[in-house]
Amino acid sequence: MLEDEQRSTMSLGDSPSLPPKTSNNGVHGSDPNLSSTFPASDEDYNNRSSNFSGYDLPRMSGEASPMLMSPWNQASPFQPSPWFSTGIDNSNHHRDGQQKSQSEGVIVGSLVREEGHIYSLAATGDLLYTGSDSKNVRVWRNLKEFTAFKSNSGLVKAIILSGDRIFTGHQDGKVRVWKKNRKDTKNHKRVGTFPTLFDILKSSMRPKNYVEVKRKCTTLWIKHCDAISSLSIDQEEGLLYSGSWDRTFKVWKTSNSKCLESVKAHEDAVNSVVSTKSGLVFTGSADGSVKVWKREGNGKSMKHNHVETLLNQECAVTALAVSEIGFFVYCGLSDGFVNYWELEKQLSHGGLLKGHKLAVLCLSAAGSLLFSGSADKTICVWKKEGNTHNCLSVLTGHTGPVKCLAVEREAGKSSEEVKWLIYSGSLDKSVKVWSVSERSPEMKQRESGNGS
Repeated sequence: MLEDEQRSTMSLGDSPSLPPKTSNNGVHGSDPNLSSTFPASDEDYNNRSSNFSGYDLPRMSGEASPMLMSPWNQASPFQPSPWFSTGIDNSNHHRDGQQKSQSEGVIVGSLVREEGHIYSLAATGDLLYTGSDSKNVRVWRNLKEFTAFKSNSGLVKAIILSGDRIFTGHQDGKVRVWKKNRKDTKNHKRVGTFPTLFDILKSSMRPKNYVEVKRKCTTLWIKHCDAISSLSIDQEEGLLYSGSWDRTFKVWKTSNSKCLESVKAHEDAVNSVVSTKSGLVFTGSADGSVKVWKREGNGKSMKHNHVETLLNQECAVTALAVSEIGFFVYCGLSDGFVNYWELEKQLSHGGLLKGHKLAVLCLSAAGSLLFSGSADKTICVWKKEGNTHNCLSVLTGHTGPVKCLAVEREAGKSSEEVKWLIYSGSLDKSVKVWSVSERSPEMKQRESGNGS
C-alpha cells in the first residue's frame, strides 16, 4: 500500500526539471518516414506477421517502453489460479455483494476469463467490450458475458464505440469495423477494414504512394506497418484517428473508410492519440514527447499542423487523456508521474501528480475526476478542485499491471451525488468494476455531521 505522502500533487516549483515547451509551425508531410513493415499475402492481410509480441516485449521503442522498465516484463508472469472462472468473482465480498477497497472505492464485481491479458476496454450503457490477446472481443452485460466475436488478426490493442459501430485496432496495423445486428444484438458482423482492399490495390498502382520505411524497403502510406496502439474519434467531423508503433498517426473518414492523411509524428512509437472538439489533436510517444496538432481544412486538403511540443524528456509517454470539465490535458509517464496542462491558459504546465511506484499505463477522465492505472497494480482516483488535484482514493485488488480503463456514469443516480462505474483491465486476465463518487470523504463527513 502506498503512503499518503507519496500520492500528492506537486506544484510547478516542486516538479522535477522539465524542458521548456517548444513551438513548431511547420507542417509534417503526409508521407511518413517509418522504420518497419509488414509483408502482405492474402486479400484480407490477416497473415501478416507483426514485429511485436502480445506482451509488448520486442517493441521498436526499445528501452523506453514502460513494460520493459517494469518488473512485470515476463513472458508469462502469472501462475494459474484456481479462482479463475467465467463470470463474477464473489470472493471477499460483503453480504450486499460489494467489497470495500482502500479509501472510498467500492468494487462491484470482477469479470474473469482465462484466455489472455486484457489490453483494451470500451463501455456504453450496460455493455462492456473487452479486447485481449486471444483474438476475441467479448461483450458483457450487467457483469455477465453477453456475447463475443472473433477477429483473425490477433491482439486487440484498442476499442472505440460510435453509435452502433465498434472500431478495433489490431496488432497487424489494421482498424476493423463491426456492427451490431438490430434484430439480434448478440450478433456482430464485420462491415469494414481500414484501409480497404480496394484502396490498397488502387494506391499500389501509383509509385508516389509508396514511402520508404527501411533502407531499400517501401510500403504504402495509407497502411500502418506496425501495431495500432490507440484510437480516438471525432464524431461531429466523422474522423477516426489511429496511433501506431510505426511512429505515425493516421486520419480516416469513417463514412467511406478513406485514409485522409498520414502524419510522421514522432521519432519512436506513438503510444496515445487524443482528438478534441476544438480541432486540436494530442499525441504521446515512447520518445518522451507530447505534441499538439491543429487540424486545418477538410477532405483531401486536410492537414494537421504541428503547433507545439508540451513535453520532451527521456521517460516514455504511455497515456494521454483530456478532461472536458476544466479543460486539462493529462500525460502518463513510465516513471509513475502524471503531468497536466491547462487548455484555458494556453496549455501552460499545471504540475505533476505523484501517486504510483511504477509506470502509468492508462488514463481516463470523467467529470471532475481523473483515473490513472499503473504497473504497480493500483488505480489512483484524482479529484480536480480549482487548479489543484488531490488523490481521492486508491483502488487495489488487481494482481497484475492495470493496462486499460473505461468510465461510465452510474445510471439512476441523482445529480446531487455523481457516481462513476470504472472498468479496469489488467494483465492478470481480469476486468474489475468499481463504483466511485465525486464527493470526497471529508465532504461526506461534513454533510453527515450537519444532518445529525
